[in-house]
Amino acid sequence: MGADIKSLRTRIKSVNNTLHLTNAMGLVASSKIRKATIAMNHAKDYVSSIETISSILTSFPECQKSEFMKEHEGETRIIVIAGDRGLAGGYNVNVFKLMAQYPDAKIIPIGKKICDKLKCETVECEKFSLDDANRLIKEQCSDFLENKCSKLGIISTEYISMMSQEPKLKWLLPLEKSDNKIKGSMIFEPDEESVLNSVVPQLLTGLLISSIKESFLCEVASRRMAMDSASKNATKMIEDLKLEYNRARQTSITQELTEIVAGSSL
Repeated sequence: MGADIKSLRTRIKSVNNTLHLTNAMGLVASSKIRKATIAMNHAKDYVSSIETISSILTSFPECQKSEFMKEHEGETRIIVIAGDRGLAGGYNVNVFKLMAQYPDAKIIPIGKKICDKLKCETVECEKFSLDDANRLIKEQCSDFLENKCSKLGIISTEYISMMSQEPKLKWLLPLEKSDNKIKGSMIFEPDEESVLNSVVPQLLTGLLISSIKESFLCEVASRRMAMDSASKNATKMIEDLKLEYNRARQTSITQELTEIVAGSSL
């Protein structure tokens, strides 16, 4: 019985340490959520503006001659954005599941977890800068125009709410024709096709940065929810263990008293 009491005391201490850890990680995630939300909204505002211009341009018949709107030969490539750390619920797992649906595509990883999974050089999501995005997009656009890449997409996670985040795939190249009819009296110099060709790298860079910002918000939100759930489970476990410990301790005391009474009656 003494061994059971000691074992229960050890387990209570262990779970209590885990509770302190999950609470701390939950607080860290909470502190990042507000900043990550602001960064995501700013990136989305920029993308929304440049997508409006792109939508107008791709509706012009002249732009159908752009190489960015034509079918090309080559491999399918997908930029996959995952997290830099674990303990974020199903965040990384859901991204990997969507990625697995495209086994023939060449994966371009961003995020420590996806880099570890593919056993390649680590590219951290949090440290991925605008310059990094510019270089990556210029390289992909160049390969697309040279028929090394036939299709370019991006897998990221869409932020719906604190409770819900969903992985999604968005195809970036080739561009699709738009039915935007808000052309008005717009005049593009030197011509629509040239303007579109110059806008495409900026559009794709903006989309990439926006996807990274949104995915990071999803990661910290998912981690916050996972740590909250883990803390609740740990608290419930401690309560159950303490109840079991008190019962074992009471049983031990009762047994000792019984033995004392029995010994004194001899």
